[in-house]
Amino acid sequence: MTAEGTKEDPWVLVTAPGSSEYSMYSDPESDPPALVCQVGSTTLKYHLRAIEDLSTWLREQQDWVPLGAADENKPAPEGSVEAWGRDPMNPVSGWYGLRKGYRGRFGMYLPPLLEKLGLVELTHEKRNNMVRAIPN
Repeated sequence: MTAEGTKEDPWVLVTAPGSSEYSMYSDPESDPPALVCQVGSTTLKYHLRAIEDLSTWLREQQDWVPLGAADENKPAPEGSVEAWGRDPMNPVSGWYGLRKGYRGRFGMYLPPLLEKLGLVELTHEKRNNMVRAIPN
């Protein structure tokens, strides 16, 4: 039996509004270590460290933060998870997304994983969802 979150046993997740199912797994051997996100036939990749970095940032915010999910070529709403995931001042100095052309949607796909891991609370409305760290 394998541990959940591997290629053989990925996490099966649902977007915050509940409209789409997708899977993610960690690939610590890739360069850089990555989270692989499979949405239908599309593969997105994010820095594996995004789990810890986003969780830390959300704890620092001490309140609800909008997800603000947006494609790479669209602007991210200021103050959102999506904006932080591409901000030059974040711990990776820019995009957490690793695949050019598919670097966006950080605010769509990372928060449900953090919720599954017990690190955050996430709203599940049709739109304008928000996330906050679970206090230690």
